[in-house]
Amino acid sequence: MKLRRALALLSAGTLVAAAVAVPAGPAQAAIACDVVYATNEWPGGFTANLTIRNLGDPINGWTLGFTFPGSQRVTQGWSANWTQTGNQVTATNMPWNGSLPTGGSTGIGFNGSWSGSNPRPTAFTVNGTTCGGAPVQQPPTVDLTVPAGPFEAPADVALSATASDPDGTIAKVEFYRNGLLINTDTTAPYAYTMEDLPAGSYTVQARAYDNANLTATDEAGFTVSQATGPVLRATPTSVSVAEGSTSTTRLTLSAAPSAPVTVALARTGDTDISVSPTSVTLNSTNWSTGVPVTIAAAEDADTVGGSATITASASGYAPVAVAVTEIDNDGGTGNNEYVARFLDQYGKIKNSGYFSQEGVPYHSIETLIVEAPDHGHETTSEAFSFWIWLEAQYGRATQNWAPFNNSWTVMERYIIPSHNDQVTAGVNGTPQYAAEFNLPSGYPSQLQPNVPVGQDPLRSELQSTYGTGDIYGMHWLLDVDNTYGFGRCGDGTTRPAYINTFQRGPQESVWETVPQPSCDTFNFGGPSGFLDISIKESSAPAKQWKYTNAPDADARAIEAAYWALTWATAQGRAADVSATVAKAAKMGDYLRYAMFDKYFKRIGNCVGASTCPAGSGKDSAHYLMSWYYAWGGATDPNAGWSWRIGSSHNHFGYQNPMAAWALTNVNELKPRSPSAVADWQKSFDRQLEFYQWLQSAEGGIAGGATNSWDGSYAQPPAGTPTFYGMFYDVDPVYHDPPSNQWFGMQVWSMHRIAELYYATGNAKAKALLDKWVPWALANTTVGTGGAFEIPSDMTWSGAPATWNPSSPAANSNLHVTVTKKGRDVGVAAAYARTLMYYAARSGSAPAKTGAKGLIDALYANRDARGVVTPETREDYQRFDDVYNSSTGQGLYLPPGWNGDMPNGDIIAPGKSFVDIRSFYKRDPDWPKVQSYLDGGSAPTFTYHRFWAQADVAMAYADYGHLFPNG
Repeated sequence: MKLRRALALLSAGTLVAAAVAVPAGPAQAAIACDVVYATNEWPGGFTANLTIRNLGDPINGWTLGFTFPGSQRVTQGWSANWTQTGNQVTATNMPWNGSLPTGGSTGIGFNGSWSGSNPRPTAFTVNGTTCGGAPVQQPPTVDLTVPAGPFEAPADVALSATASDPDGTIAKVEFYRNGLLINTDTTAPYAYTMEDLPAGSYTVQARAYDNANLTATDEAGFTVSQATGPVLRATPTSVSVAEGSTSTTRLTLSAAPSAPVTVALARTGDTDISVSPTSVTLNSTNWSTGVPVTIAAAEDADTVGGSATITASASGYAPVAVAVTEIDNDGGTGNNEYVARFLDQYGKIKNSGYFSQEGVPYHSIETLIVEAPDHGHETTSEAFSFWIWLEAQYGRATQNWAPFNNSWTVMERYIIPSHNDQVTAGVNGTPQYAAEFNLPSGYPSQLQPNVPVGQDPLRSELQSTYGTGDIYGMHWLLDVDNTYGFGRCGDGTTRPAYINTFQRGPQESVWETVPQPSCDTFNFGGPSGFLDISIKESSAPAKQWKYTNAPDADARAIEAAYWALTWATAQGRAADVSATVAKAAKMGDYLRYAMFDKYFKRIGNCVGASTCPAGSGKDSAHYLMSWYYAWGGATDPNAGWSWRIGSSHNHFGYQNPMAAWALTNVNELKPRSPSAVADWQKSFDRQLEFYQWLQSAEGGIAGGATNSWDGSYAQPPAGTPTFYGMFYDVDPVYHDPPSNQWFGMQVWSMHRIAELYYATGNAKAKALLDKWVPWALANTTVGTGGAFEIPSDMTWSGAPATWNPSSPAANSNLHVTVTKKGRDVGVAAAYARTLMYYAARSGSAPAKTGAKGLIDALYANRDARGVVTPETREDYQRFDDVYNSSTGQGLYLPPGWNGDMPNGDIIAPGKSFVDIRSFYKRDPDWPKVQSYLDGGSAPTFTYHRFWAQADVAMAYADYGHLFPNG
């Protein structure tokens, strides 16, 4: 993989009222206003979205006031400062939405609680003036229907919705599963069937939009069970309750009882928490719809939340436990401006087009973007890992762990190949050697079966441990919308679709790749599909599947699982995440393939493909996180071959000692295979040594090392320093652009070091940071009004000394120079997180100040969908580059090779990047690129990359929790 750059709490039924403009009328001499108040309600709770419209003179600073007619209370709000005294509610503007020109508007909202009834306020004031006097468009209504069930996995659940609008028309109805968009229907009757649902608890929503883009949402919940006998259920099984407020759970049975069932409810734990009623009856009439149970938290004077367990029990049924967490409202940790910023950013991410209808995160909202993914609506395992981490932070802030578990479930379904996607993975087999070449023009590479390869030391152990030959790891790249049209294993239609790109040496940039299906059945491409672009065989190649894992993404997912476990445990909710954490441990078992030489050759001074000895046991392990591991096999289930490989190339940016430490020291994360913990312990030690070896005199971390020089076990230049016999490489893996040019690799990797230091106090981690942080800060500027500059590009000179573990040398001859600065928001967020974890443990005031300055600058650069800064893309001149033999750049195809893409685009020598991706010419942003190709100026974009937006959100959350007092 070559990635170079890479509101407040929203309840399941939240409506987002966007800021919209209404036509400005004649100037008025005083305040005049309208307020639209739209709610989505459920037993005991509701979400309200308000749109304030200024019909008078311009306003600079506003105060909204209204009175609740009933017992309602605001429990959590966004886009305003909310206070409540008795029934009187006041909301004042945030710094960014206080100015309302004539005809302007802004949207704000809150989550609330109620008992008895929930009537709407009858009047609103803005700056003391009562609003009204002009017609206000009314929102639509929607009613969601879910079959009564019960459901057993795998379940098909048909959703249907009715929607109407009192003063307009319905534009569309969206269906959501656990907060993620799964389908959009534009014509009545509105319906969608969710297929093959695994066992678990589900919340579904229908959101209706009218012709004025006002919305209404209805919500329902259900459970899919694996049990075949009668079961007592509670939905949900974990709730959070704000002090002075209530939440509900609903008791149901999985099947109709033959006689009424009395269910007793008892509380253990915090006495501030109570349950009502303490007994309910389920019978043949209400067993499916159930009986709601109210859980309340009393007001108290302390500043910490409490926890309790509500146990529902009935004769003849297994008891059901409901975990309850009290959310303190008296100034406890985490209840601050930065956590509110996290929730606001989180809401934007979950409601602004970052996810596909399957719930898969896109690389970016925008489609025209070329970097590592060559299209914005592809996605990477990296994006999934950031999503899992984002949901862990959401659980930390809200004590709701369902989204975290759901993110892992979606990941498991769509980007970890199923058994049918790797049908022959359990067949024993060894890879055949093929040399790597520095330029794509060196390909296809001839397979050389006579070159010795080593033994795979993990296959039998993993198969024995898990009872399957399937690999439990993410493939790195998905065509989420099936834009290319490969489909799943050549069917042309199924989405998301596994694809691959980079195959041909370190110089092959994204502009020179040929997209291809991961499962090549020869339905597209040439007579042998796409296989013979990169590999030459003595006979015609066989149809096959092949996947590539990006180890940094899997390690990041494990890292996120560690933090989820840590935070959930602190809340008394470890059980909520235990099943997902166990899956993370399993992923760590398989991630060990990244610790091995590509062909399992012996590590150290490995020169000569034919003479470098094959490894046996663990002597082919370098114990670092290499650039990839890969596996493949025949599509024919009766064929007798498969293969697995590691990687010889090790980049410091992929190391994750935080994950290695967790897999070694946290019982819930220790992998099950007999040798796994020992392997990860050795990897932990080796990774920290690797950082130390590569730290420059200034503090930046240099590239890495390889066990296979030039990818062919060639002889490196004389004097090349080594790390455990592996050769220093300033730009391991890719060269266009150089792999250690981008500052993002620095902050991604050093953030893991900072977390390790924060969590454990590790002295080696501290020593690395003590040197790296001052260097980074010296090259950073934070101004006012959202201005900031951080390192972007770097160059390297000199080299480290050959590593001596018993007496490490100072790297006085290894130097880094920052050659370019920039404003990459994702990099800035990861950088800020590095600084804040270091500051939280060390007490460094400059690091804390730098972190706060960066995240405040990011906040000043927010828009309706996230945080962005403009990017000028001069590299887009390469859209129409054809291969140039003198420069080695452009799309290379072997002479005489030709084929076609699923859409009919011809693939042949002389074609360009856009020639085999003609769909780009229909992209709404294409005219900007075409103008540039025609001689105009380089186009400028503002990109909403998923990973970057997630990192921004998490930077807010980390600062709010690490420094709750600012």
